[in-house]
Amino acid sequence: MVMTSTQAGTGPAVIGRMEEFEHEEVLFCQDRTTGLKAIIAIHDTTLGPALGGTRMWPYDQEGDALSDVLRLSRGMTYKSALAGLDLGGGKAVIIGDARTQKTEAMFRRFGWFVHSLSGRYITAEDVGMSTTEMVNIRKETPYVAGLPENMGGSGDPSPVTAYGVFCGMRAAARTAFGSESLAGRKISVQGAGNVGMHLVGHLVKDGARVFLTDIHDDKLAMIAKTHPGITLVGPDEVYDLDVDIYSPCALGATINDDTLGRLKCAVIAGAANNQLADEAVHGRAVMEKGILYAPDFLINAGGIINCAWERKGYDRGAAMAQTERIFDTALGIFKRSTTEHVPTYLAANEAAEHRVRSMRQAGLHF
Repeated sequence: MVMTSTQAGTGPAVIGRMEEFEHEEVLFCQDRTTGLKAIIAIHDTTLGPALGGTRMWPYDQEGDALSDVLRLSRGMTYKSALAGLDLGGGKAVIIGDARTQKTEAMFRRFGWFVHSLSGRYITAEDVGMSTTEMVNIRKETPYVAGLPENMGGSGDPSPVTAYGVFCGMRAAARTAFGSESLAGRKISVQGAGNVGMHLVGHLVKDGARVFLTDIHDDKLAMIAKTHPGITLVGPDEVYDLDVDIYSPCALGATINDDTLGRLKCAVIAGAANNQLADEAVHGRAVMEKGILYAPDFLINAGGIINCAWERKGYDRGAAMAQTERIFDTALGIFKRSTTEHVPTYLAANEAAEHRVRSMRQAGLHF
């Protein structure tokens, strides 16, 4: 069943929120038999089809799921634009517990909804998802990225995402500290998921002192066993640590009215999407506090770069090389922020919007 906005009970509010950031389409999906409740948002397809992962999370309210998918899909447009990809921005969320509610039937049904968009949206992995779910979605639609290598895909994009964050973090370190080396730097990583796990590996290898937290003790134990030199801290304790770099790698909005006053760091650089609870308010507040913020959609683009290469014939070396360019792109955004005296998030937004707008004005559209 495909629901219109009016049927969803939030008609004008949904359309109004779509208008705010110029979303093209929002699809509400539900299937009683499989328990599927999902929202797919397509933000912009000027540069190409909207590629973005599907997130599975037990949202408290449907409105929270809508807010998340609208912000995430907009971020994907900016992410692809800054990475130089010919892709638009889209995202999907499935309301549910990824640890207990996954079934093959649910994801095949979700694949049917993805297929109904005729290629305008291409899905991939995000929080709560794995290559297993991508395989099941692929049974109903070809519009899937992040498939296993034995199916011609690129596998889990998390390692490439983590590498891109590492590159962006090094660019932030050069800007803030004068050297991109992270040796001896104290770095708090919030989130021990697939991306956080691989990021910790890069940081340890570079000689950083890592403090790690997560809400799941089993994930922490696994990473601590691999990297016995790291320090485990509590989920709330992470905001009060005296560190050089705070790296949010879980869910968004961890930079907010409560946490901003507690943070003791010179740099914020992580993999989580939508780290600023309120982009305009907290983006400027971070700058005024003297903290260098590496915009999330700027430095966590490794995964989408990896998926983009899957679509045109996967080349791991080429994907990693393009991901390394995040370092130079980030340096450019930081320099522009300083020169124009604007928050880094705004400098990044304007750079992405300029590319999309110039293509649109030239009459080039997917």
